[in-house]
Amino acid sequence: MSDRVKNQVVSNHFKKSQDFFASDLIFQTYLKDHISVEAYQIIRPYLEYTGKMAASEMDQLSLDADKYPPKLEKRDFFGKTVDRVKFHPAYDRLLKIAVESGMFSLKWQPELRELLDNQRHRAGFASGYLYALSELGQYCPLCMTDGVARLIDLHMAQDDRERLLPKIATSNLRELYTGAMFLTEKSGGSDVGRNIVKAKKIDGDRYKLYGEKWFCSNVNAELIFALARTDENKTGTQGLSIFLIQKNTANGHDNPLPIVRLKDKLGVRSMASAECMLEGTEGRLIGEEFNGFKIMTDMINLSRLYNAVAAISGARRALIEAYTFNLYRTSFGKKAIEHALIRDKLWELGSLHVAGFYLTWNTIEMLDRADAGDEKAQALNRFLTPMTKKWTAEKSVYIVRESMELMGGIGYIEDGVMPKIMRDVMVLPIWEGAGNIMTLDMLRATLKSDGLQVMLETIRNIASTSAEHGTFLRNKLNATEQEIKSLHSNEQENMELKAKYLFEQLTTRYQLALLVDECNDETISWINPTIDYLKLEITKQNPEGCLSTEEIKGLMGWKV
Repeated sequence: MSDRVKNQVVSNHFKKSQDFFASDLIFQTYLKDHISVEAYQIIRPYLEYTGKMAASEMDQLSLDADKYPPKLEKRDFFGKTVDRVKFHPAYDRLLKIAVESGMFSLKWQPELRELLDNQRHRAGFASGYLYALSELGQYCPLCMTDGVARLIDLHMAQDDRERLLPKIATSNLRELYTGAMFLTEKSGGSDVGRNIVKAKKIDGDRYKLYGEKWFCSNVNAELIFALARTDENKTGTQGLSIFLIQKNTANGHDNPLPIVRLKDKLGVRSMASAECMLEGTEGRLIGEEFNGFKIMTDMINLSRLYNAVAAISGARRALIEAYTFNLYRTSFGKKAIEHALIRDKLWELGSLHVAGFYLTWNTIEMLDRADAGDEKAQALNRFLTPMTKKWTAEKSVYIVRESMELMGGIGYIEDGVMPKIMRDVMVLPIWEGAGNIMTLDMLRATLKSDGLQVMLETIRNIASTSAEHGTFLRNKLNATEQEIKSLHSNEQENMELKAKYLFEQLTTRYQLALLVDECNDETISWINPTIDYLKLEITKQNPEGCLSTEEIKGLMGWKV
């Protein structure tokens, strides 16, 4: 071997995927198993397009948009206040790819919506999952846009739906309306009940809003939903109403929405988050007065699912970067992946990805079923959504950090994608409700829905069908179930503290049940190692050995 060949980071055989959809066997198999043949035929061209773009052009666009974040142009040359957000050209190109990916049109174009029927969320998130493998920053505004479409669809009149939804369903970037949710205020943060922005009636359903919104992501959106109070004496979330803000008032004038400053964020730097003043900003009351927070939860819960998809996508990309690198890297006389400690780490990270992947897609499927009128799915989704958001967000940060370490120093260099992914996923445990908020939301769900009981029933039913894993599942579930059922006999502080750890246990047991249920001849190479890993986690035992190189390849489910 020549010195020139020896003096390389990776071998000459190194290659990366040119199509993230074609490469991801786990993803392909899940879709084939969980959507109809007809739906798969409809969405496949969109997935092939997005998979190729995410593996090629989007990578550099994402790096550029991250390196050159948006800037606020407060005034124009003549001193007129314009509050215009200027983006790098890469941002607009990324947005065009998003529109062409079908993540909106598959859900909101009337013809496609009818054809996909109760599989729309799976269809939209399928494109989103691939898109987020390359660009997590813009995935937040895309999330907000889909959430706005959901509120329009569920809570606005037919003429409003016919006027606004085509602006989101469009395949033409110039026609697109993006969306935003102005929720957070300085007074409360996650404690939305302390919000103080006021709304004063003009006439009919038109109001003027006054106050400040503290964290406004996608501040340049054409459609914004904001919470405000019409009665200062009505406190808590019960006193909040929801308003639709558009760029122009009913009279056609510019709607005042002064931007104080753009947030200088650690990650997701490609998109604009801001602090905004509402100074007589016109908004339309949506739904009944004082019902705003309840309406907003439809958008919040969808956003939590977007958060989970972003988490598994970011983690997947980082894991594949580390895996591919170690396949073609030589260290201490052999391929890096042949070292036991590297294989052991890949076993852990690969299993966490598989567990999070199936948990997330199960939650998406429950939302599809709930929207179709399945009451059990609706109850389960109420409990499952905060559980999924919490687990995937926390594990995503861990998977990306550990994947970066598996690449050594080169994983820390800004020329590659790893530092950007690391910065981007750091926000996921915070946005759409931090981990503690998710625990409290699950706790509330045990009182307000049958979701916990449906989950326990689901685990027991799966256990009853498995000769190999059924006894283990039942035994581990029984102890956790008894403690959960006694939760509400505790004082509030102890109840909240115990809930955190019990729900974490329940998450792992539910993931194990899902994997047992999903195991077949096609999935066994990635599901069996994950089941073994989760069992070790549950019993707090150390492994007796590690997976072989071929078993690691099977666990990754990735074809270059």
